[in-house]
Amino acid sequence: MNEFIFTSHPQRVVFGIGALGRIEAEVDLLGARHALILATPDQRRDAARIAGILGSRVAGVFDRAAMHVPVEVAREARELARRLDADCAIAIGGGSTIGLGKAIALESDLPILAIPTTYAGSEMTPIYGITEAGLKKTGRDIRVMPKTVIYDPELTYSLPVSLSVSSGINAIAHAAEGLYAMDANPITDLMAAEGIAAIGRALPLLTLDAEDAHVRRARADALYGAWLCGSVLGSVGMSLHHKLCHTLGGSFNLPHAETHTIVLPHALAYNATAASRAMKRIARALNGTSAPQAIFDLAKMNGAPLALKDIGMKASELDKACAIALENQYPNPRPLERVAIRQLLQDAYEGARPQI
Repeated sequence: MNEFIFTSHPQRVVFGIGALGRIEAEVDLLGARHALILATPDQRRDAARIAGILGSRVAGVFDRAAMHVPVEVAREARELARRLDADCAIAIGGGSTIGLGKAIALESDLPILAIPTTYAGSEMTPIYGITEAGLKKTGRDIRVMPKTVIYDPELTYSLPVSLSVSSGINAIAHAAEGLYAMDANPITDLMAAEGIAAIGRALPLLTLDAEDAHVRRARADALYGAWLCGSVLGSVGMSLHHKLCHTLGGSFNLPHAETHTIVLPHALAYNATAASRAMKRIARALNGTSAPQAIFDLAKMNGAPLALKDIGMKASELDKACAIALENQYPNPRPLERVAIRQLLQDAYEGARPQI
């Protein structure tokens, strides 16, 4: 008998083409009357669209969400929510915007309604991250879980292919680590394998004509996979890969999805012998024979970045990154070894294809 513990989180998910049209009803179900809409500067139009639908039920718009949730931005948004007497926050966008919603909920208990437009998966987790003084601090708190998530594949149609691929592999990272997490269980294993397979099928099709019906189905498949992969991350602990990415993002301001895409093959290679069963499941889901190489090849064949040096990392910063990554370690199948971690970072910096 396989003994395990699985904890589900109370959350409402609305998935489908045109699901955004249900937003008024979903706000009603939250019992909200004054919503603060959150977005990045690039998504002002999306925020305005929601404001137009909700009309007088919008308390205001905060459109300065930023990557890695700088603490100053979080404080500004919290203060605006308090000043406007908002009774819910609607976060439309990717991990930056949803992360900001979580930062507000962490100190105010404000319910969050998330509308993902990427495959980041943050909307399905109780994990939050806030960057202060060059360090990204993460934690888990059920209060930050969005109460409702609206998945509308139409909102991802305009997501650039390059960002779609890196965002999708970012999602795969959640499920891949979930397969060898200390608290993995049969339920999350099933979700992880299905999520990885769905995204693996979808990403190569996104390079086709955006108006193609196959592409639109692939967009829905990728969003479905992101939901599953995010759900896995929300149910189990994180390991080396996420520790490295939190370090590189929070301390060196590297872009989130691209960093995950570059680091994942090397983190899997590091853990390959210590988590062989998980590696077989990842490889099988991607129709490959080697999990690290299958991830690397998926990124390469679809135009994603492969090297940290190409997204702003400096060779002179690798030693510092290694030192930070070894602090406050996350549980990992293979013990963290300084020399090996430093080599992992070097390989990721150079964009070398894993040899295992």
